[in-house]
Amino acid sequence: MPKISARAAQAPASPIRRLVPLADEAKRRGKKVYHLNIGQPDIPTPEPFLRGIREAPVQVIAYSPFQGLREAREAMRDYYAEWGLELKTEEIIITQGGSEGVLFALNVTCDPGDQILVPEPFYPNYNGFARLAEVEIVPITTYREEGFHLPPKQEIERLITPRTRAILFSNPGNPTGAVYTEAELEMLAELALEHDLFLIADEVYREFVYEGRYISILSFPEIEDRAIMVDSISKRLSACGARIGAFVSRSPEILTGANRCAMARLSPPTMEQYGLIAFMADPRHREILEEMVDEYRRRREVLCEELRKIPGVVFREPEGAFYVILGLPVDDAEEFVKFMLTDFPGQETVMLAPGEGFYKTPGLGRDEARIAYVLNCDDLVRACELLKEGLELYQKAQEKVRG
Repeated sequence: MPKISARAAQAPASPIRRLVPLADEAKRRGKKVYHLNIGQPDIPTPEPFLRGIREAPVQVIAYSPFQGLREAREAMRDYYAEWGLELKTEEIIITQGGSEGVLFALNVTCDPGDQILVPEPFYPNYNGFARLAEVEIVPITTYREEGFHLPPKQEIERLITPRTRAILFSNPGNPTGAVYTEAELEMLAELALEHDLFLIADEVYREFVYEGRYISILSFPEIEDRAIMVDSISKRLSACGARIGAFVSRSPEILTGANRCAMARLSPPTMEQYGLIAFMADPRHREILEEMVDEYRRRREVLCEELRKIPGVVFREPEGAFYVILGLPVDDAEEFVKFMLTDFPGQETVMLAPGEGFYKTPGLGRDEARIAYVLNCDDLVRACELLKEGLELYQKAQEKVRG
């Protein structure tokens, strides 16, 4: 048998999903697993979106235009206008989720062997996207004690080499929950101008801001020729499986390259675009989004209150998104997560995402885990009770092993 490519062989497995077989086995044994490991909301997808799919004016599910249906791009244009971003329909490309948007961005801005700077911890699929694009990620390390905000400009500047082509970041942050300040974004804009770099901003969680203020990278006119915004409806419409995202830029050159990427993959999903169109046309769409954000704000408050009751757990309250990084009183968070799925007694357990997979720097995040507070408040309370009990049992087991 011929060998598969090194690119495919070396593409990393998702650290969020790698332990799913253990969770599946626990469920087969009759155990209830509280999934806090993945950003899959439990809030019902809004009815106007579902109605748009059911009532789509199609008899044949045909290819949509490679850029997406014009009505869908207009719907996104109107949505961005609600945030003060004035865009032309032609500056928006509908993508197959935010993931394809990031892939387009890397392929448009980088050649094989180029480097991109990414604040760590970061969304681990960036590793896979970069590997497939044959691009190297250079991490900008941020710290829990500082709320995962960016280091001083000179520290980032030291990481820039002749191979550096772009800075990729999420704001609000996954997995950190950090919301960058205007000063931080201005610093990134300065770096991009001074070192001739692209800026790729993953702004999927813009709705979910509890402290601070969401500011889009497209708010800075001086970097219009090098700024790319990636977006997705997955979280704000609780529609992860719809696979509708957006690639947005005001640069004609960037858009030309992205449109060629879009042509190569033919079209984004047709039916779900009709869901987006119907949702944005509904007069209650803004109210629906605000209700969803209010629910996540309540979940954040409940989760943080319960986490404070667990000895040895340290964290900073997330400013946005719906994730929090925990420091755990264990040497190896992944081994603890495995313990909760394989050895924790009783009929219920909890699954977290081990923190090490969110870092590029070896050794960082080993005692950390990410929680996605995507479950209802009662389930979050119960999950924290199980987490507290699990940590106590795991620590006792480790003490026995050590001596």
